[in-house]
Formats: sequence, structure tokens, C-alpha cells
Amino acid sequence: MKENVKILVVDDEAIMRNLLLKILEQEGYKITLSNCYKEAIEQLETDDFDIVLSDVKMPEISGFELLKEIKSRWPKTAVIMMTAYGDAYTVKEALMLGADEYITKPFKSYEISLIIERAYWRQLASNKRELINLDCQE
Repeated sequence: MKENVKILVVDDEAIMRNLLLKILEQEGYKITLSNCYKEAIEQLETDDFDIVLSDVKMPEISGFELLKEIKSRWPKTAVIMMTAYGDAYTVKEALMLGADEYITKPFKSYEISLIIERAYWRQLASNKRELINLDCQE
């Protein structure tokens, strides 16, 4: 199953991108890396991703702006927000903007794996409910 799950990792820190690449590839996921908002949007326009794992704080455009764009244009894509600043306001804002999950750095590899799996299954269930509702309306 995991080998069919495509994840886009968006973080301006190369160390974090490479760490996530190593962790998630070991889990069997297909990973694409991006270092900024613009590159992430370009990748989303050319490929389908099940999950976007994005940092909140990025130099040019925040992860919250990326979250809003993804939920507007690719609503079936799950979005997990990451930040080193885990205050209640940041968590609340991420969830209100449509984040499917939220994780605070630093995290353990098993934590990120668990959150990704939970987001994937939640998104899959949501998409399935949507299809069932469409079938019932016909």
C-alpha cells in the first residue's frame, strides 16, 4: 500500500527535507522534495500527491499560504503542517485553514510515520464517503 502513496515534502531546510526523505522512503512511500512555495505549486500542477507535508515557516511565502492554495485547488490532497513553534495559536490556525494533521519539530521517526498514515486513511475515507454520497444522489 505505502508504495502507492505519493508525498510532497516542502521545507526550506535541506537537512529536514533529507531527514524526511530517509524516514519516509524506508517506510516505502514515494517522496518528492521541494524547498519553497513556488516549487511546490509547480510540482502539484504536474503530479498527483496524496499528502503534502509542509513546514509552516518558510522565507518567501508561509506554509499557511501553501495550505490555503492546496485546499482550494487540490481539496482531496491531505496536508500535514510542521513547525518548531507549537503554540496553540499556530495549531488552531493550521486546523482552521484545513490542515489534516499537525506535528511539532523535533519529532521522532515513528511519530511522523503514524501521522502520515493517519492522514492518508482519513483522506481515503473522506474521498470514499464523497463517492458514496454522489452515488446516492443519482
